[in-house]
Amino acid sequence: MSRRFRYPVDTDQFEDIRKEGKVYVDKTDIVYDLVDRYKYVFLSRPRRFGKSLLCNTFKAYFQGQKELFEGLKIMELEKEWKTYPVLHFIMSGLKNLKVSEAKTKLENFVADYERIYGRNPEEETPGARFRGLIHRAFEQTGEKAVVILDEYDAPVMRLLYEKEQLEAMRMMLREFYQVLKDEGAYLKFVFITGVTKFSQMSIFSELNNLTQISMFDEYSGLCGITQRELDTVLRPCVEEYAEALHITTDEAYALLKKNYDGYHFSRNSEEVYAPFSLLRALDGRNSYHYWFESGTTTSLIDHLQHYAGFNPLDYDGVELYIGDFNVPCEKAPTPIPLLYQSGYLTIDYYNKEDDVYVLHFPNFEVRQGMVDGMTNYLMDTDDLERNSAILAMSRAFKRGDLSAALTSLRSYIASLPYDIITRKEWMAKKKREDFYKLLMYVVFSLLNSKVDTEVKSILGRADVVVKTKTDIFVLELKIDDTVDNALAQIDSKGYTIPYEADGRKVTKCGVSISSEARNIIHWRAVDEEGNVVDEVRF
Repeated sequence: MSRRFRYPVDTDQFEDIRKEGKVYVDKTDIVYDLVDRYKYVFLSRPRRFGKSLLCNTFKAYFQGQKELFEGLKIMELEKEWKTYPVLHFIMSGLKNLKVSEAKTKLENFVADYERIYGRNPEEETPGARFRGLIHRAFEQTGEKAVVILDEYDAPVMRLLYEKEQLEAMRMMLREFYQVLKDEGAYLKFVFITGVTKFSQMSIFSELNNLTQISMFDEYSGLCGITQRELDTVLRPCVEEYAEALHITTDEAYALLKKNYDGYHFSRNSEEVYAPFSLLRALDGRNSYHYWFESGTTTSLIDHLQHYAGFNPLDYDGVELYIGDFNVPCEKAPTPIPLLYQSGYLTIDYYNKEDDVYVLHFPNFEVRQGMVDGMTNYLMDTDDLERNSAILAMSRAFKRGDLSAALTSLRSYIASLPYDIITRKEWMAKKKREDFYKLLMYVVFSLLNSKVDTEVKSILGRADVVVKTKTDIFVLELKIDDTVDNALAQIDSKGYTIPYEADGRKVTKCGVSISSEARNIIHWRAVDEEGNVVDEVRF
């Protein structure tokens, strides 16, 4: 079938998208509202969530490029279309640089605008040159300047645990950002984006008039694509997608929702899809996982190593008070603020009675990406060997052969390098049994790509539940403990109760893992009446 739609999968430039007729979801009425309401605005969103496109939209608007907005909502709102001097800094260009290198690059950013508005040689530091730039822009145009800072936190993210470098970078950036507070009389509008909020408390400490809209209900859909937008303006795109995959439109919606939906950014947030992944899927006519292609979990794993005994899967279902969202990541006792702000966790719902927010992995794409990242880091094994083991397990589960599935799992664990624990410096801080528990959770989570698998969270459900068309397997894993205790916990906690009326055959299984033997040593499976249907010892 021929293609009707062109998607902006390779650009975040508002001008290019509009001129080339690519798919654009109109949010310009919200842009107008923000400018009308506030002067200093800060928005935190995960990477690849449309922040740069939003920045470029603001830039085109303030530069008076009226022709780019023809047919959009803002045309009914804006009457003047004045042109302002716009100073747009993309701070991601400073990441992974030493402080001296970052300073030089920041000076080059300023120099680009000095070629337009002039340079005073007495201004030596980046902050002093920035201040002079704002003044000269006002003097030459008669209009206040607009400042856009995209990804303000990029220069410091890799320095969280390098104290001296982190402080030096902060001092350099603070001197630059301080100008925004001091020169308010010469500024029309300031828009700042980033992934994390931590540096507002350390770099922007003086900028106390900065309005954080990150958790405002009315701006929850400012970045990303909402369910409402997918149901209306993008419905023809979903219909074309469904036709290409030879599925119904309803099936297409369900597929997209499972993989890319699930983000919430406030108490009463709109349902938001990750735009990068969604648009790539629509364009590629598939359901691939794109979010982790655009940036691996390496930096996240680096951060998580600083938290003893971490298991990201355990944070699926964690509860937070509102103040916890703003805890500086480098000072937080847990990685939860970083996991939330980076998009690995999102708000599932607000518990009004207890005044807490419940967080979950937003969708299948993110959860599996996290699991893949953890697998690669923990195991150092060949992907082909790992995938072969997962396929064997899934096929065994699908035909109802629990024993074959656990045998495949045991064989795979036995193939792992003997020194896998000692080769990880952070693992020396952890108990051996903790490692094997995490290993089991990661492996079972990988199964989710083949069968419907739930893995335990801190909410207390069974360790593993595997569902097929005919069976439901409820497994409890015990490290250096007995299968008797595992099965007793399944019964005492009522882990099978939710599935009693399901209609599928329910099997309970206790699995004993020895940290000394480094593998499964015993399992026992029983049916709903308590009859033993399978038992194996090693």
